[in-house]
Amino acid sequence: METKRFATMDELVYYEKLANGLQVYLMPKAGFNKTYATFTTKYGSIDNHFVPLGQEAAIRVPDGIAHFLEHKLFEKEDYDVFEKFSAEGASSNAFTSFMRTCYLFSTTSSIKENLTTLLDFVQAPYFTEATVEKEKGIIEEEIKMYEDNADFKAYFGILGNLFVNHPVKIDIGGTVESIYQITASDLQVCYDTFYHPSNMILFVVGDINPEALIEVIRTNQEAKTYADAPAIKRVFPEEPTHVSVANRQTKMAISTPKVFVGAKGVACDKLSAKAHLQIDLALDVVLELLFGSSSDYYEQALRDALINDTFGFESNHEPGLSFCLVGGDTFKPDELASGIKEQLLSLANMNLDQEEFLRIKRKKIGQFLSALNSVEAIANQFTQYAFDGLSLFDIVDELEDLQVEVAHKIAKDYFSADRLSVFKIMPQ
Repeated sequence: METKRFATMDELVYYEKLANGLQVYLMPKAGFNKTYATFTTKYGSIDNHFVPLGQEAAIRVPDGIAHFLEHKLFEKEDYDVFEKFSAEGASSNAFTSFMRTCYLFSTTSSIKENLTTLLDFVQAPYFTEATVEKEKGIIEEEIKMYEDNADFKAYFGILGNLFVNHPVKIDIGGTVESIYQITASDLQVCYDTFYHPSNMILFVVGDINPEALIEVIRTNQEAKTYADAPAIKRVFPEEPTHVSVANRQTKMAISTPKVFVGAKGVACDKLSAKAHLQIDLALDVVLELLFGSSSDYYEQALRDALINDTFGFESNHEPGLSFCLVGGDTFKPDELASGIKEQLLSLANMNLDQEEFLRIKRKKIGQFLSALNSVEAIANQFTQYAFDGLSLFDIVDELEDLQVEVAHKIAKDYFSADRLSVFKIMPQ
């Protein structure tokens, strides 16, 4: 096992890449009561067009299949996964995002036993046509539930505005029509391709003994057989730089209108992972400067009753996918949308205040350091960066090095008029 020390954070992480390709990260946190483990595959809702393991031609699978597969892995022929974790003193869960599917548990005891359960249930799929058909009804109800959620509809509404072809605009769960096209054979193909250990990361954080745990993991993995797997060939459609729709609205049974202004980034896989991280951090700091609770805009918008405590923003910038969103509930949707767009486009002629920029950087660093007191926060972020060859603990150094001139240029280039869009939900 290698050890990776991050001096700035005074953190130590143990790392080993096993013979089957699985990357294992173990992070001891002495004195912590809870241990948290994640077993994550680099496979999410946008991975619906790819070359299956052992084949040469690309196939297109039904939307929502990654989320469907997450559900199905918890179903076993002869035991209940949740009951087994519970009997071992752990709580378990899973989630599917655009780019990843993660299985996890948290516990205060029986770490080795729970870790074995996590590895075994994820690496032993059980699919039959009968159980797949049964699951469709369950997921249909979940999809319909989200269709009645205005925040969810607003989120995917603005993504639908921003993207012309990219599958990020499709609900992670798929549609009722798409999930009924899924077969047990489809699930097996996706599982074989994306759940190979070489496409996965195991991360454990807590008051653990790394040497003892790695022996448990090695023994578990050596007992399983995996063929060598080449790099996965994902296929994505050409995505133009302009938005799909500049302005769109719909109606729902809500009392307060909702509005999002979205900005579409030009995703570039040729940039280094570190360059992508710099862009992500720069956008986050600049959005805080423009729209954060201490900004001039935020204070004026509150006084003008344009916004309330639902107002917020997010940036999502990774290789191959990039967008930013700003908005919330408002009784003045047109005025709020215009104000947000004006703020974003004003960056071209704005001089960012050096002192305010430094203050926001310090705030971001403080929030990051505070999050390190939570094993859940560490685990849920660590793997995202590790898949890109980065470390969560490099963020502080990257933030410290980020200069106002660099952040300003990144933001000015990012927020252009042809890549902005507005989505509104109005009361019926």
